[in-house]
Amino acid sequence: MDAGDLLALGLGLQPPWRLVGQRVDTSKTPHEVFLEVTADRGAEYPCSVCGVLCKAHDFQEFTWRHLNLFQHHCYVTARLPRVDCPDHGIKRVKAPWAREGSRFTLLFEQAAMTLVREMPVLAAARIIGISDTRLWRVVHYYVAQALARLDLSGVKAVALDETACKRRHNYVTVFIDLDRKQKPVIFVTPGKGKQCLAKFRQFLYGHGGDHRNIAEMVCDMSPAFLAAIADSFPSAKVTVDWFHVVQLFTTAVDEVRKAEAKQNKLPKATRWAVLKAADGGRLTIKQQKALHELESGGFATATAWRLKEMLRWVRKASTPRAAQWRITRFCRHALKCIAYDLQNLAPVLKALTTLERHAPFILRRWASTYSNARLEGLNGIFQAARARARGYRNSFTFITMIYFIAAPLGELIKFHS
Repeated sequence: MDAGDLLALGLGLQPPWRLVGQRVDTSKTPHEVFLEVTADRGAEYPCSVCGVLCKAHDFQEFTWRHLNLFQHHCYVTARLPRVDCPDHGIKRVKAPWAREGSRFTLLFEQAAMTLVREMPVLAAARIIGISDTRLWRVVHYYVAQALARLDLSGVKAVALDETACKRRHNYVTVFIDLDRKQKPVIFVTPGKGKQCLAKFRQFLYGHGGDHRNIAEMVCDMSPAFLAAIADSFPSAKVTVDWFHVVQLFTTAVDEVRKAEAKQNKLPKATRWAVLKAADGGRLTIKQQKALHELESGGFATATAWRLKEMLRWVRKASTPRAAQWRITRFCRHALKCIAYDLQNLAPVLKALTTLERHAPFILRRWASTYSNARLEGLNGIFQAARARARGYRNSFTFITMIYFIAAPLGELIKFHS
């Protein structure tokens, strides 16, 4: 096998296409290798619409970037014909080594997508020697094509949550299929309001799903989400994950601490001590000392922290009925505890009001087999990817990357030489 045959094999050329020439441009760094491809004289080509073999009408030369040949950049050049199809008129023939409209070969795009799985797009673009804008176009195309093939006819349980896209309260809302074990993300949309649920319902119908098949939705206590679920998915039962209850009271404790720190000097190590569990074994000696000083000093932060810790007693209820009883007792007890200082403990009062208002959704936690834990874990992965890329230009690129990381897209590029 000579060098020409080896190069033709690497390109995956099949009749009527063949390799007829090579040249090297050494005036550029790195050097550029050009492989000239042509078809046999008088050959017929398939119509790009129906596939019927037709004679060439005219030709135009195109160039595609290919995988590097050793350390040199490699390009494929060919004169692509237009054919005169009796049914569809004059159509440009598709190059078998590249997708329509692209100036990269399929093998080049396959290698680029493999790199994007392992590193930020900008880093991958630098390695393969193209701009990140051009590489983003490739990623957007294949992700969009894979999403178009997504089948959501079997989706019955969904979790949703927002995750930060950029600074200044820019968010995207992520939906996952709770029954899918691997790559569960099925929809992502900008924003975190009521319109997100309407967009998801429309997306669901466009991919074989039905809102009437959704039996359960797991979310946080966002009024916008809860109202939108009632409107767009009236047959779905809503479950508020316990994680969000703990998060609600943890935020309240931190707000109390910040407000009280402006009035009185708090013990050192208070900031992290009140965010940790008392019986988790992770408190340092300084943090244990800080909690003891808070308790003995009668600080409002200590009251807020004790109530947060009491949530563990509520969570240990074995049945929904027992949980309802414990939530009621907890709220009554908490109101008595904060009555002496409602000004400083206002965040805790607000958290208690939210807990009481959403108790029916929270109680489903004891009857449901689903939770938001997977989505919270995925949010950490998405934020790590955003940090590693040092942010994304816009929400569209971030959404594409979320799909790329965690959606069931299957094989993005199906090409076999």
